[in-house]
Amino acid sequence: MSEMNADTAARIIIKPHVTERNFELVDTEAKICFIVKRTANKREIAQAIDILYKKKVIGVNTARTVYGKKAFVQFENVQKARDLATDIGMI
Repeated sequence: MSEMNADTAARIIIKPHVTERNFELVDTEAKICFIVKRTANKREIAQAIDILYKKKVIGVNTARTVYGKKAFVQFENVQKARDLATDIGMI
């Protein structure tokens, strides 16, 4: 795959998925949940987060749901996850 640009990254990360449970993940596990493009893989999701939000991703877990494909993105620490959650309007 060639170098990802901001347009491609924006097509992969559709929106944050905000629920009470997902909100708790920010403080307990330094994770934020996003709805992502159904065909995106974990490496592409991590790269898209880095491009769009300039945050280092530690890990990505995905799940297919009725809402679409969810990506649980883990950051270096709780503070970095909180900062991003604030920046994207979750908090």
